[in-house]
Amino acid sequence: MRFILLLALAAAAPHAVSQDYPAREIRSICNFAPGSGADIIVRYYSDQLARLAGKPVIVENKPGAQGTIATAYVAKQPADGYTIHITPASSTLATAPHIFKQLPFDPLKDFAPVTTINSLTFVVAVDAAKPLESISDLIAHLKQKPGHGFYGTQSNSGQVAAELFKSKTGLDTVYVPFKVTGDAFANLLSGQIDFMSVDSTWARGQQKVRILAVTAAKRSSTMPEIPTLAEAGVAGIDIAPWWGVVVPAGTPRPVVDKLAGWFNQITASSETKQFLARAALDPFPGSPEQMSALLKTELDRWGGFVKLAKIQPQ
Repeated sequence: MRFILLLALAAAAPHAVSQDYPAREIRSICNFAPGSGADIIVRYYSDQLARLAGKPVIVENKPGAQGTIATAYVAKQPADGYTIHITPASSTLATAPHIFKQLPFDPLKDFAPVTTINSLTFVVAVDAAKPLESISDLIAHLKQKPGHGFYGTQSNSGQVAAELFKSKTGLDTVYVPFKVTGDAFANLLSGQIDFMSVDSTWARGQQKVRILAVTAAKRSSTMPEIPTLAEAGVAGIDIAPWWGVVVPAGTPRPVVDKLAGWFNQITASSETKQFLARAALDPFPGSPEQMSALLKTELDRWGGFVKLAKIQPQ
């Protein structure tokens, strides 16, 4: 009889966890610095989640190492649903193993996928004060410089996109890594770097940069006037990162399902659709199973991109 009672209590435990969750504030860990495009996205979704969950969702920024510092931190947190990671997962999870020789986390084993939330494109951007009106102008400008100049980015996706661009155009432009987008921007305006490979969310809001092309295979619905790299004469590049939510592996499935339901509710709202349009993003709802399957296929796909770009792991 006691054994049957214990089994009944064990079966009821996940339901009880889900019913009580969240009982306190939730921490939302951001890979990038305050004010970055990523930070804007994380803070928006965190604020919306707080409304639905009825508890504060506190954003903590842990920038550095192209987003891996924050991701590694999340992997080591208690699996209780009180630490979440809203992240550009195609970069910080699918691409990172191919960029770094030693990674302090396993993208498949250390996290429980919750859901996908949106997708975006990266862009090639230059100083708007410079007479560079097209990708052809940029290529010609770079080829006149010793070593073909410099470019900057703070993310895995930005590096992959730029290195593919270099390989397709015969450029040797030197990669300059930055911890935060603002530093790359300052170096662009001072002439220390020649272009940025950066997310469209950040670039679209900057009056002092000129966006020359998007890195996705098709034009962005939010920037229909900007050509793709293929349309600009550089074929074979399709870099369209996507965002998702993960929690530490072992988080109770009822908690994961509750979070997935809330995030898909957020993505479906008219308010979010307007926010995404302003931020040059497209809605991309999903489920734990769909995100898990996507992450596995994206690990292979982004690994192929890294090889094509001839990026040597750091």
